[in-house]
Amino acid sequence: MTTTPSVLFVCVHNAGRSQMAAGFLSHLAGDAIEVRSAGSAPADSINPAAVEAMAEEGIDITAQTPKILTTDAVAASDVVITMGCGDTCPIFPGKSYRDWVLDDPAGQGVDAVRPIRDEIKTRVEALIAELTSTPAAH
Repeated sequence: MTTTPSVLFVCVHNAGRSQMAAGFLSHLAGDAIEVRSAGSAPADSINPAAVEAMAEEGIDITAQTPKILTTDAVAASDVVITMGCGDTCPIFPGKSYRDWVLDDPAGQGVDAVRPIRDEIKTRVEALIAELTSTPAAH
């Protein structure tokens, strides 16, 4: 029996980058990878430009809400991907930590968010290829 890998995306507000990454991973990997996202200082709501940019890709993230980063979420994840939250993420032995350097979409219009979204999609696709030992069936 194989265990499902789990990924936690962390950014400061959990309103843009981490929500887009979680949306892509859920959409592209399905049940093959467990997905979480959180923020070190969550916003009140999802960035509307991120929602619009993801809708252009056919992915609806309107039901998501920014969540506070907890040590439990980190402990339950195999891979922790941070996006500009610095050292606020707790470190646990045996976890894979990666820092994705991406522009912050906060306060940006959808035209500025699209290239960030596209970079996130590329990185998520590479992550899926890395975490799933067999190619996804088409």
